Amino acid sequence: MHDVAVFAEEVDLAGYTTLRLGGPARRFVEATTEAELVAAIRRADDAGEPVLVLGGGSNLVVSDEGFPGTVVHVGTRGTERLGADGDTVLLRVQAGEDWDPFVARCVADGLAGIECLSGIPGRVGATPIQNVGAYGQDVSETIVEVRAYDREARTVVALDRADCRFTYRHSAFKGHDRFIVLDVTYALHEAEESRPIAYTELARRLGVQPGDRVALKEARDAVLELRRGKGMVLDPADPDTRSAGSFFTNPILSPEQLAELERRVADRLGPDATFPRYPETGGRVKTSAAWLIDRAGFGKGHTVGPARISTKHTLALTNPGDARTADLLALAREVRRGVREAFGVELVNEPVLVGVTL
Repeated sequence: MHDVAVFAEEVDLAGYTTLRLGGPARRFVEATTEAELVAAIRRADDAGEPVLVLGGGSNLVVSDEGFPGTVVHVGTRGTERLGADGDTVLLRVQAGEDWDPFVARCVADGLAGIECLSGIPGRVGATPIQNVGAYGQDVSETIVEVRAYDREARTVVALDRADCRFTYRHSAFKGHDRFIVLDVTYALHEAEESRPIAYTELARRLGVQPGDRVALKEARDAVLELRRGKGMVLDPADPDTRSAGSFFTNPILSPEQLAELERRVADRLGPDATFPRYPETGGRVKTSAAWLIDRAGFGKGHTVGPARISTKHTLALTNPGDARTADLLALAREVRRGVREAFGVELVNEPVLVGVTL
């Protein structure tokens, strides 16, 4: 295997995250090939030091103290067309490919299935970890295989969709660091039109009914317009985009939890008050974290010190300029506590926390 390139000691991680937060990495390695990536992980494992695998940094909250080990920055590139079966095309994409340019290429090439995931920052390797989703699409609908380095078995493995154990914003890769994603294979459909539009807000923006299809570019453009309106498309001139996207996941409630929320909403907002609810499997219901945050009294632009809720979207916690990670977490804790006290719902963070906890 090729040696990896060690860029420097004590590299400031703030420059590698969309929040622009985080202290230094003790050791920083750039891996531009699969061999370099695996070698970097093995070398750190053999030395018994902690490892943080870093892609686009769009879903990370790193402590002000930084990371006391090796940070491996994934810079692998390449997309390979594996073949087609009817109108289904298989694309194998390296983990270091930037996600939105990949989506844009698929839309331009007439490949449907991920068009509603336009504008999401980060890299391909992160998409299966979070089961990235937006506007009615999740990557679990199109992923057929993930190749990964298994740090326990010390070998490269291939996991099919069932092995990935996808659920809402979760997978077999999240919550531990056993598997390091090397590449992802997607099954997309050759089509001039999008997959059926599943998200009501997007359907409304497009002027269609849920279940209708539109031109691929029309779907992508509408999603980008919606995301820009919420500060969810990276823009150096817009401090609201200095975030990790949605900071909290939408709660999925048991029937008992739903009944408690109904009671609290009625007590707080009146007997005729309603709240968003979407059916899930097993009799559970998903509700809106943004709605809960807003109705608990945390509106757009709410601040704790130099950290701020986005002025465009209550789910995004931002660093407008001079915040530290500690400031952002203080804001997150205040919001989480307020929602719990108002509605009895415990919000769960969506970004990965490195060296810190809520």
